Amino acid sequence: MWWVLLSGSAAIFLLVITLLLFAFRRDASDTPAAEARHERVWIWGLGFGFSIMVLAGLTVYGVLMGERLLPRPGPDVVTVRAEGAQWVWRFSYADAPGRATEHILHIPAGRPVDVEITSTDVIHSFWVPRLAGKLDAIPGHVNVLRIEAEMPGDYAGVSAEFSGVGYTGHRFIVRAHNEADWGAFLRGEVR
Repeated sequence: MWWVLLSGSAAIFLLVITLLLFAFRRDASDTPAAEARHERVWIWGLGFGFSIMVLAGLTVYGVLMGERLLPRPGPDVVTVRAEGAQWVWRFSYADAPGRATEHILHIPAGRPVDVEITSTDVIHSFWVPRLAGKLDAIPGHVNVLRIEAEMPGDYAGVSAEFSGVGYTGHRFIVRAHNEADWGAFLRGEVR
């Protein structure tokens, strides 16, 4: 999504710079009527029309992509709970009652995961940059963030909210497992 939005904004920026350069170029042979016609084509047609079309396209794209990121129920959705505290993240798993881990969140790769985020003491921010945006962990409140790792592997996570001295070391790992390893984790065979 980032690259599409960057490309669209770069196209608008380049067009505006081009229009600005053409504004400084004057053709002595242009009559006032011809100059007004050129102005209408360049400013209204390209400057306004092109920009509106690109922004409308980016808006539609952003809404459709954002809709996919919303936590919606489904048969393949995995639910985990993340609880922040000074200075530890604890994770529990709906598919493995009684199973909990600290500092390592285990998820299946290739499946959507709803992370129910809360805190026991102060506001923390749950953030795994390669998987999703930030979401605050607030005491007494549960926020839900949808993440999905396309490939198995480890992904760095961090508490990105100033919550006292030592918050910069408040980190965790999201470990995405392939289907076989995920099943082994749920059975307690993998730590």
